[in-house]
Amino acid sequence: MSWWTAHSEHTLTEDVPAPPGAVRDFYVDLDNIKLVHPLIVFVETLSRTETPDGYEHCYRVRDRIPLGPFTIKVAYRARLRVPAVGDVLTEADQSPGVRLRGTVSFAPIAAGTRVTERIRIAAPRPLAPVTTREAVKAHIAMLAGIRRHFETR
Repeated sequence: MSWWTAHSEHTLTEDVPAPPGAVRDFYVDLDNIKLVHPLIVFVETLSRTETPDGYEHCYRVRDRIPLGPFTIKVAYRARLRVPAVGDVLTEADQSPGVRLRGTVSFAPIAAGTRVTERIRIAAPRPLAPVTTREAVKAHIAMLAGIRRHFETR
């Protein structure tokens, strides 16, 4: 680990009124996530590869990140590793040196599904506070957006 890079971990949870399979299927399609994630403005599939236990889907993503009165456009690659069953693994790598890694579970509960997203963020120290704040805020809003999506169905 380098002094230059700050690390943080966050666990976010949302209860969604739908079966785990439906919620998981919605989550793993970034075209859907674009509808509920407040920063994402563009998603393009780069590749989808079958793996022995599921598939890996790579995307090019463009975000619009608010920074005071300005908005910064950021393009990056995102990868989802989706096993046939179990947790979904996510990766997003942005320049300069911002890395987000996630493990997402979809547990059945009486009211539907409890989505738990464990995210690990690494960013250069000068960018870490704003990167962490905006990423956590965006993922909380994304999970709430997934809940609202299923509430209106």
